[in-house]
Amino acid sequence: MGRRKKSHQSHGTALRPRLWGKHAVAAALDNPSRKIVKAWATRETAGFMQFPKDVAVTLADVADLGRLVPSDAPHQGVVIEVEPLDDAWLDDLLHNVPERAVLLVLDQVTDPHNVGAILRSAAAFGAVGIVTQDRHSPPESGVVAKAASGALERVPWVRVVNLARALEEIGNAGFWRIGLAGDADTDLREALGPARVALVLGAEGAGLRHNTREHCDALARLPISDAIESLNVSNAAAVALYAARTHG
Repeated sequence: MGRRKKSHQSHGTALRPRLWGKHAVAAALDNPSRKIVKAWATRETAGFMQFPKDVAVTLADVADLGRLVPSDAPHQGVVIEVEPLDDAWLDDLLHNVPERAVLLVLDQVTDPHNVGAILRSAAAFGAVGIVTQDRHSPPESGVVAKAASGALERVPWVRVVNLARALEEIGNAGFWRIGLAGDADTDLREALGPARVALVLGAEGAGLRHNTREHCDALARLPISDAIESLNVSNAAAVALYAARTHG
């Protein structure tokens, strides 16, 4: 496991991220594994948020809250500072999956909005977790949490040092590894089959790296029309998750 990265954002750090927005904060408050360090809220929002008794809540107006988060962040009247969740480990995840399961593997997807949206889709379609490369994925942050709409607290997020080695372990655990690639000859529905599926997605533009492709059992494309070249990676993840969830 690599060392946690320091965030370059001035409104919270990777070691003390700030989360905002009612859904993201409510999910964090409901997560017994999440340590809340500080909290700020408008009087109205503080009235219905279920803050732990041991967390002091500072009442603030909308303008004050806006200075605690990045510019134009939709804080919805509440901001919390938290400790990052404990590291999730690939071995633990792979030893606790059902016979039928879908796992997401992200190959250097670094945009926090995309990762957050992918976490949200993973929760919606019952994925057992996501796997990313530690040095090429965003840290926990308010941006990720807001885009995930609570899923950051619910979906296991495993960070690994070597993605190729992780894909080998995933394959050994009985997962059929399908890399999504626009240049593939096979449609995703034709590549699906085994009960355990790992969907591997690359960054926008660059796509899957060569070594990642080499560690997939099949390459497949989404059957999109010629009207556009490709889907945003978070949209592609949602479509692929739906296809895998409803297959068979």
